Amino acid sequence: MKMNGEQLIAAPRARVWDALNDPEVLKQCIPGCQSLEKEADDRLKAVVAIKIGPIGAKFAGAVTLSELDPPNSYVISGEGQGGTAGFARGSAKVSLADEGDATRLTYNLDAEVGGRLAQVGGPIVDATAKQLAGTFFKRFGAIVTASEVAAAPAPAATATPPVAQPPAATTQAFAATQVAASAQSALLPWIGAVFFAALAGFLCGRAGLAEPWQGALLGIAIAAVAAFGYNCGRRAGPVVVTLDPEVARLIAREKGGSA
Repeated sequence: MKMNGEQLIAAPRARVWDALNDPEVLKQCIPGCQSLEKEADDRLKAVVAIKIGPIGAKFAGAVTLSELDPPNSYVISGEGQGGTAGFARGSAKVSLADEGDATRLTYNLDAEVGGRLAQVGGPIVDATAKQLAGTFFKRFGAIVTASEVAAAPAPAATATPPVAQPPAATTQAFAATQVAASAQSALLPWIGAVFFAALAGFLCGRAGLAEPWQGALLGIAIAAVAAFGYNCGRRAGPVVVTLDPEVARLIAREKGGSA
């Protein structure tokens, strides 16, 4: 019986050629292959169990590679004895050709069977042989394509551009400015407290209080009230200080008198 076919494999020709000479790959592709051992560079020993029509048999034989023309073509031949079931032998010319980034694999197969297998009938034997050949090359193409995908380099990850950082000098200057502003804002309430304490002492002196310590005590009380207000302001936010109308009139009167 004779048959031919072709298959497009998504892999370069060199990779397809290497797979055609790899015993492990061939073992996975041959239907019913139980073992495949390399005896020489061009010879392998195989055990294959197949069924043709109602007859099933285990064939032990050899697989030979000849007419080697790497990485373009070769002839793969096999012959096996199946005991009382008979024998099977055949050969296939396999050719490779580039087709873009892929490889076009073409095969021409010639096979025959003998013994009881030959009694099954030509149509059944032909149909089985075509099925076995189709299965072999379909598996072969899938394995080589998968290995090519696995060997392809992963796309490089896009690096995230670094966030621009302000210069160290700018950061330090900003921090120093913030510290200075904070210190200035912290001094203002105390300056105000000292001012009002001095003003209260002055007013008490003008009012004729008998003892100086009374004016000092009043100033300390004002400073304490200012400190308390400052602490509350830090916790609760800005505080608006409003002078008592009487104090405001006293201040206005003093200013008028001074004028």
